[in-house]
Amino acid sequence: MSDKHLAIGSECPPLQEGVLRCYSMKYCPYAQRVRIIIAAKNVKHEIVNINLKSKPDWFFEKNPLGKVPALEKDGALMFESMVICDYLNEAYPEPPLYPADPWQKAHDRVFIELWSKVSSPMYKVYFAKGDQHVLAQCFDDIRDGLDMFEVELSKRGTCFFAGAKPGMLDYMIWPWVERLPMAQQMAGDDDALPEERYLKLLSWMTNMKEEPAVRATFMSPETHLKFLLSHISGSPEYDMEE
Repeated sequence: MSDKHLAIGSECPPLQEGVLRCYSMKYCPYAQRVRIIIAAKNVKHEIVNINLKSKPDWFFEKNPLGKVPALEKDGALMFESMVICDYLNEAYPEPPLYPADPWQKAHDRVFIELWSKVSSPMYKVYFAKGDQHVLAQCFDDIRDGLDMFEVELSKRGTCFFAGAKPGMLDYMIWPWVERLPMAQQMAGDDDALPEERYLKLLSWMTNMKEEPAVRATFMSPETHLKFLLSHISGSPEYDMEE
């Protein structure tokens, strides 16, 4: 299936019985979460990309919120990235992505929520328009958020938050980690994440890049930046050449 983003005037591609369909947008971090889990679980699926600036009428008929990601199976639809990812983890139990212990599972969910301490100031970086005061404050906030994850990974003493292999916590925060170098480029500060402060996290980032599920969805900082700049300009290039 073409990865072109479908817009107003397009027709909904016919569903294949029993095949999961993920409605996505190639540059959306929340949609990337779902694509990572689909890859980690090796689920048979298809991707239908949606032009979020010119959404097809048929997409609103399926999903009144018009949001991506959304997951469809045999005509039934669900949305919200965490809901979808938790469903995929239960429906396709191998490999398990949460700890078996209920307390530790809840602890991982807490840290997924705490990631907003990093992602929220990242969005402010995107729209800072070069304001150095705003950018400096944003990266202070980003570093404060990352500090919690550095400490947590040190406490766990493992390669990934889930242990020897990535789990749900690792995968759920990855899309924004992938975009951190882009944020640094926008701020003009290559030293915004000092190595001596994030020894564990920087090693984790290197290891995550080698994971097949991450590699299946990975895009370079330059590609992310090219799309984001088009989005900020008001003319997002969903189908740009990378």
